[in-house]
Amino acid sequence: MIPLTNQQRLFQVESDQLLRAWLEAMATMAKYRYAMKWQRSGDKEYLLRRTHVHGMGKSLGVRSAQTEEIYAANQAARAIARANLEGLSTRLQDQARLNRAARMGRLPNVVGELIGALVVAGLSDTFRVVGTHAIYSYEALAGVHCKQELLASGDVDLLYDARKRLTLVAAKLDNQGLLGLLQRADKTFVRQALAPFRAVNASGFMVDMLTPERDMREGGPVTLAEGDLVATEVPNLHWLLNSSRVEAVVIQENGVPVLMSVCDPRAFALHKAWLSDRPDRDPIKKPRDLAQATLVAELISTYLPQFPFDAQALAMMPAKVREAAARRIEGQTDIRLPGLDF
Repeated sequence: MIPLTNQQRLFQVESDQLLRAWLEAMATMAKYRYAMKWQRSGDKEYLLRRTHVHGMGKSLGVRSAQTEEIYAANQAARAIARANLEGLSTRLQDQARLNRAARMGRLPNVVGELIGALVVAGLSDTFRVVGTHAIYSYEALAGVHCKQELLASGDVDLLYDARKRLTLVAAKLDNQGLLGLLQRADKTFVRQALAPFRAVNASGFMVDMLTPERDMREGGPVTLAEGDLVATEVPNLHWLLNSSRVEAVVIQENGVPVLMSVCDPRAFALHKAWLSDRPDRDPIKKPRDLAQATLVAELISTYLPQFPFDAQALAMMPAKVREAAARRIEGQTDIRLPGLDF
């Protein structure tokens, strides 16, 4: 692990502040996504608040001094929101150039664009990045750069919270689903016929949609649109989903910051250590699982004291799982996890 330089730390902080301000400006501008307009009906004009891309909307009344005032106020507020967003967008572009010059870029652009689109759509609490790419968030929180060999991956796993109402999530994705969102970033993404939970682009990069195994009484596939990815159910992912959600600003390879939602790093470390000892786990993946578990445990021990390993914080995992996973981590390093009583 290599700690960030003072200059890199400054850029990390500035990227975080700018991105959060930009996201707030985006949310404000979204309120004016469909402009008000005057529409004639018979011999009168009515003020229409558009609510759909095709022009449908709600009438606010016949043209009068009152509706003229409403229209003028809306136009002024919309202009201010647009100016704020444009100004912050320019600042973000400038910051991206500084981040690239300072060699801050870490996260593959294809992952960053997907995550950024989910955040803008208001779905950061619905999808979490799990697996290898989550480590970029943990290193950003710690203010270090980890060995790239443990972070390299040709796929990203998105954990979908199936407790969210599908109709509301689908609406935020304009009823085009996760695949539609992917194709807006890269039109070469296609769903795999034999693995409908996975989309692959022309470069071979894969995006998998995962969800915890559900009760047998919960019927029907977990999907957000016709022809969209269908989440594959994976046993024991509820351990990660029920852990605390953590957000971190991560810098993409192109220097653009993105807000990533991940699970609690302690849950990540223990889950990876548990996976590394599973008899049904691919033998090729098991050593990498354990190495990543150890890496994140070291990050926590050295740089992230706000995440102590204690049983109460990790109560979503069975005690035997916590203990076995902790022993595997301790067997690889000098780290001790005294909060997890054996």
